[in-house]
Amino acid sequence: MRRAAGGASVRPALIRPLGMLGVALIAVLWPVGALLALLASLEDLAEWLLSSKKRARARARALDEEERKKAIKAHALDQLFDGDWTAAAGQFLLRWYGHSSHPKRLLVLTPDRIVLAAPPKRVSVRQAERMVVVAEIPASEARVEDPLLGVHRSDRLRIVFSDGSWLTVITDEERSEIHKHLMRRLRTVS
Repeated sequence: MRRAAGGASVRPALIRPLGMLGVALIAVLWPVGALLALLASLEDLAEWLLSSKKRARARARALDEEERKKAIKAHALDQLFDGDWTAAAGQFLLRWYGHSSHPKRLLVLTPDRIVLAAPPKRVSVRQAERMVVVAEIPASEARVEDPLLGVHRSDRLRIVFSDGSWLTVITDEERSEIHKHLMRRLRTVS
């Protein structure tokens, strides 16, 4: 028989039944827990990879937006008109805004002219939807163009008069029906 320090006899360790059950459960559950932890870290890795793709797309969109803003500035589409009040565009603006001070306008292209409409001069409730023709410009005197066509999506168009003066029109949407018409016309000409 063996003796421990101090003279007490040493006997084999006794594991009680609940202790044995705990050891058995730990032996079985520890690999399952390790597997779940590994799966969680793989999920985190997959999420990080996907989010990096989202971040890359967001960076690309931000870069495209920055380039679009630079293109708008380069083509002077951030200005209302060329600044010459005596030219056709300046005179047209003076007449156009003399008809109605309401900011809502309507631009319609026909094969032989550009038609502009606006609400009546004095706008009351629900009259903003009623449009009246305030100007018709023959195609020989002006044309509508999209300087950023095919390069960037834009909500801006330009009316260019025969004397070279121009004014910028801002549409409600980036790809308005007029933008689409200009794109179709460009494809048929090319």
